[in-house]
Amino acid sequence: MLWIIFIATSLSCSNPGMWGWKPSALPTAQEETADNKVEAPSPQDFSFNTEPVQVASLKPEDLGGKTASEALQADWIVVIKSQRLMRLLRGGEVIRQYEISLGKNPNGPKMRQGDNRTPEGLYIISGRNPKSAYHLALKISYPDPIDLINAHSMGAKPGGNVMIHGLPNGVKNKYRMEKDWTNGCIAVSNEEIEEIWNLVPDGTPIEILP
Repeated sequence: MLWIIFIATSLSCSNPGMWGWKPSALPTAQEETADNKVEAPSPQDFSFNTEPVQVASLKPEDLGGKTASEALQADWIVVIKSQRLMRLLRGGEVIRQYEISLGKNPNGPKMRQGDNRTPEGLYIISGRNPKSAYHLALKISYPDPIDLINAHSMGAKPGGNVMIHGLPNGVKNKYRMEKDWTNGCIAVSNEEIEEIWNLVPDGTPIEILP
């Protein structure tokens, strides 16, 4: 009886097909023979692209008639008060220049509230106002700590809200008004402030020279 069980078990293990199932065929490694050589994978078999990556560039139609350097945003602003000029620079290159109007008392740095002077020194563009009373406005970071100390030493307030802006809302003339008409701000035309708005990001340094 034991011999019969042993023989039946041996047959079932050596020939599982007799019980109605077959083991799955396991994948086998491809053999390299004279007639069947394993081919090395081609670059197309990998998920990455071996071709050089192309750097995106501006197309002429994307520039709106401007040169490529003009289409780039500024990283520095220089104002020369005595020449009534403001220059936008990028990488040391002047990309835009504007004639400007200053405060009604343009000579010398701003010292206190109400002196109608335009500040002098190094500041940054610290914000912007799309609903300005002067079309659009970029805020200059006056007063800085030194300005505060100077004003307090005179027993005065330093003032603030110094901007680069356009013309007063409602003024139809696209050109500037009188030569120096602001309370200490830097003024350009409405068309120019629209361009400056797009070319100058917040945080851009602005150097205001005498």
